[in-house]
Amino acid sequence: MNQRNNPAGNNDANTRSAATALTNEPAHDLGPTLSGQTRPDPAGIGKKTRTKVVAASFIGNFVEWFDYAVYGYLAVTITAVFFPESDPQTGLMLTFALFAISFLVRPLGGFVWGHLGDRIGRREALSWSILIMSAATFCIALIPSYATIGVWAPILLLIVRVVQGFSASGEYAGASAFLVEYAPANRRGLYAAVVPASTAAGLLLGSLLAALLTGLLEPEQMQSWGWRLPFLLAAPMGLIGRYIRTKLEDSPVFKELAKEDQAVKAPVSTLFKNHWRQLLQAVGAVLLNAVGFYVILSYMPTYLSQELGLDETASYVATTVALVTYIGFIFVVGMLSDRFGRKKVLMSASILFVVLTVPAFMLLDTGNFVVILLVQILLGGMLSLNDGTLPSYLAEMFPTRVRYSGFAVSFNLSNALFGGTAPFVATLLIATSGSLLAPGWYLMAAAVISLIAVACSVETSKKALA
Repeated sequence: MNQRNNPAGNNDANTRSAATALTNEPAHDLGPTLSGQTRPDPAGIGKKTRTKVVAASFIGNFVEWFDYAVYGYLAVTITAVFFPESDPQTGLMLTFALFAISFLVRPLGGFVWGHLGDRIGRREALSWSILIMSAATFCIALIPSYATIGVWAPILLLIVRVVQGFSASGEYAGASAFLVEYAPANRRGLYAAVVPASTAAGLLLGSLLAALLTGLLEPEQMQSWGWRLPFLLAAPMGLIGRYIRTKLEDSPVFKELAKEDQAVKAPVSTLFKNHWRQLLQAVGAVLLNAVGFYVILSYMPTYLSQELGLDETASYVATTVALVTYIGFIFVVGMLSDRFGRKKVLMSASILFVVLTVPAFMLLDTGNFVVILLVQILLGGMLSLNDGTLPSYLAEMFPTRVRYSGFAVSFNLSNALFGGTAPFVATLLIATSGSLLAPGWYLMAAAVISLIAVACSVETSKKALA
């Protein structure tokens, strides 16, 4: 590290944030380099630098999932703005179809950002991805309604969301790889837990704004201009995130790789040729996260208000409380995975979903607000066992030279097929089956597949980064 930017032993006692609690760690061995030498843990990195790494990793995912939260929580309003001529359920399905289509470009984005991240560095890829993503999110607020420009309104929305999906596809993977590579060896799980916590924080702010706007504004005001306000916030948040990221250096293990001139020219090709088994296991392991995250934390307010008839504001409040507890669970789970291993925690999450998901959805149907709130906290806690462990698990599965690519491709492929489509599939299953338990059965099936994939993988928490 540059001594001017990163003085050895920097112990900035004035830094006050949750991130600094992660940084006071002794040195650990990061394992052998490709040349056979020992790669030291990033010792000499001060609290200030590690806090910046945590902040830089946090903000991009925060902006990304803030957008997805707002889109999901205001889906009913967006339907009225862009699909006013459709009946409510069809319009809602079209709105979620646009949500899903933006995910289809994510595997392509995973290839591109993974290649850039493994080839030229994590920092450079993350700096550009957040800039493009926040600009696209801001543009959503500027799209005229269907009443103004007709069919061009949903077409423009589709184009912008495709750009969003492409740019966002490098965020989760890059931030996780960045944190794991900076983290002390015995705290990689805790450090990587910052990434899902940031996604939940984005959802939390989206939920709070949705609850505030729907509570203060009349439906006509929401459809006219109120829904646009949250998307306008993306521009300043994105610029702040880019500024923080440009002030960082790449991770120590990547810099060591570059110094040895061992960065591969075609990391994606190397990934499919030499690490295809890990790639398949990773895609399967991500499945529960993909379906669970979007059903429980994004689609749930729409499910509660549209399918169960709960008051819209009450549904947002329940989701907001669940998100707050979920964020707390995430960091506890990160520490548990460091102590007991990634596989045990991930498999526990899958087993709980197989056993408890459908009964939980039965309890939601009672319509009792307290019961609904407790069920959402339970589901969020179960999901945190998966989400709090997955970033470190995926980052450790792949060696440094293809880590960004392996994570980005597997994570985005599974999310493209099953994550972004989850709200649409849940709505479709309810419409075709007539059963309000359909999303629960869908979640249970995802948990079974993830359980099998994780069971077939190798435990990596106690191993040095390759």
